[in-house]
Amino acid sequence: MPPEAVLDAPDVAALGWLRPDWDAPAPALMTTRHGGVSQGPYAGLNVSRSVGDDDAAVAENRRRVERAIGAPIAWLNLVHGADVVCVTEPSPEPRPRADAAWTDRPGVACAVTAADCLPVLFSSADGAVVAAAHAGWRGLAAGVLEATVEALRQGAGVAPATLRAWLGPCIGPAAYEVGKDVVAAFGGSAAAPGPGFRAAASGPDGCPRWRADLPLLARVRLQAVGVQQITGGTWCTASDASRFFSHRRDRVTGRMVAAIRSAR
Repeated sequence: MPPEAVLDAPDVAALGWLRPDWDAPAPALMTTRHGGVSQGPYAGLNVSRSVGDDDAAVAENRRRVERAIGAPIAWLNLVHGADVVCVTEPSPEPRPRADAAWTDRPGVACAVTAADCLPVLFSSADGAVVAAAHAGWRGLAAGVLEATVEALRQGAGVAPATLRAWLGPCIGPAAYEVGKDVVAAFGGSAAAPGPGFRAAASGPDGCPRWRADLPLLARVRLQAVGVQQITGGTWCTASDASRFFSHRRDRVTGRMVAAIRSAR
């Protein structure tokens, strides 16, 4: 087993893992690819069991993340949709098919995995109510962020204006080229693609292409439903191979995780 395997309680700062830059007290983090025991294209901290990695390595990597966040994680089966679930305990198998989860229980952490899609963490001002959402372009267009905000409003009485939202690493606009189907999913057209898209060189088939800005698309949607306290969204997974997994860059690769638990 490699030397990293002897790591007990991960030192988040030393590993370069990220923490939200907000004033909410809820414990939260986003892993990088550092600090785990996976090998090959999954090296080192891959948390996904569905990408071909060794199960024992993934289990150890997950244990390290749970030690760092201070609670067991309610893992989701992400489907690139807009369903939101409330979690009160670590999820049994099969995992819930959803792209966002929220809780007000301190004994369980909400989390989403990603390797180019945008992870978004939410917290109430006092850190008592938290959520995690997985927002690739399909989930964003389907309304996963709006659905999460509404779930927090209806289920926990948290007003959107009091929420803190943090945008984690995702594929950046310089690396994320999309076609007219993605533009259309956000209500745009070739003549007027809308905020979050800028023209790129035409593809090999001569069809027009655009560069999509997932963090900007997320900000626009969050602000439209009353969330104003939004930070993060400055890292590009595709352009930093030493730090982040990226499916578009590598195809066969691992997954990072963004996790958060209640401060209660």
